[in-house]
Amino acid sequence: MDSLITAAAQALAAGDALGALKRVALRDDAPALALRGIAMAQLGDLVRAKVLLKSAARAFGPRETIARARCIAAEAEIALVSRDLSWPLKALDAARATFEAHGDRLNAAHVRNIEARRLLLVGRLDEAERMLDGLDPTELPPALRAAHELTIAGIGVRRLQTKAARTALARAGQAARQAGMSALTAEVESASQALNRPAARSIVRGEERHLLLDEVEALLASGALVIDACRNVVRDDRQAVSLATRPVLFALARALAEAWPADVSRSTLLLRAFGARHADESHRARLRVEIGRLRVELRTLVDVNATKQGFALAPRRAGEVVVLAPPVEEQNADVLAFLADGESWSSSALAVALGTSPRTVQRALEQLAAAGKVQSFGRGRALRWMTPPVPGFPTSLLLPGPPPGD
Repeated sequence: MDSLITAAAQALAAGDALGALKRVALRDDAPALALRGIAMAQLGDLVRAKVLLKSAARAFGPRETIARARCIAAEAEIALVSRDLSWPLKALDAARATFEAHGDRLNAAHVRNIEARRLLLVGRLDEAERMLDGLDPTELPPALRAAHELTIAGIGVRRLQTKAARTALARAGQAARQAGMSALTAEVESASQALNRPAARSIVRGEERHLLLDEVEALLASGALVIDACRNVVRDDRQAVSLATRPVLFALARALAEAWPADVSRSTLLLRAFGARHADESHRARLRVEIGRLRVELRTLVDVNATKQGFALAPRRAGEVVVLAPPVEEQNADVLAFLADGESWSSSALAVALGTSPRTVQRALEQLAAAGKVQSFGRGRALRWMTPPVPGFPTSLLLPGPPPGD
């Protein structure tokens, strides 16, 4: 490797993308193309970066497997940053296998972290943890160690393990400062600030209060009966019952919980569950059926007792009933939760992350755009959507993943 390539690589490692480009901007050999691609990625021109890295991968000879694998890893990282979740994962797996076969443990660790970050993004937390199993972060250079700890912190946030998340972020901040990369330090600071913003509201006996993420964690361990409107789960500290696929039952449970210990009239329940402002006998019959189903679903947690006016909850173990709601409740909040990271997303990537159809996501984006809450840029397959983070808007509780404690 010649001196210019070495100097450009050292500049990139230090986060000096412009310094790297000054050394290789006019060269079209494979190593220079790869370094130019990484530099363009650091400068934010992801489209040009992908083109350069593809050209570099083709330019490397058949014996230069490590170099081609590095290009693939860099391209995968760009795809992750640009929220291209359709990028072929088999190529990344092959690159990791190449690094491991050649004893390149640092690049193999980097690829594992990329794969774990993607799994985290789509809510597959167990797989993300398994991907990082066996990695000793103390053996990694500062930049890779910071990225690893950011992923660990992200898993902790999704699982509502806030102490572990804060500890990982502290380690990430220390590693980022050692690396001397301002962009990495800013990413750690942004992740840390998210833990100090309201993550949810508690509603108890008609009174509302904003909660930080660690307060949410404490609430779920308190023994109270929690009707979690962020995940559509009813739970105490021993058991959780998901009503994510039963929206009518969850609407009834939430209405009853918000009024506890008082009862809720039948007319109010009909309005909350069915939107029926003028109920007839068919509505009342349906309410009786759905209340029966709710009793069956929650029989180990709470009784649903009939009263003269309507129905009331009677917890079996808990001494308190709490509704846990997002700080801001509005239509398409789950889409906004992803866009709140400040990155640009395609509708297809959002559909993969949310586990729903692209058309459903597209309708949500159109409604949000009409309300001025998101913006799009590009055309056709290059169309992307984004919004600046909304202060105090919930993210971690609305993002996919198993309910805490599962």
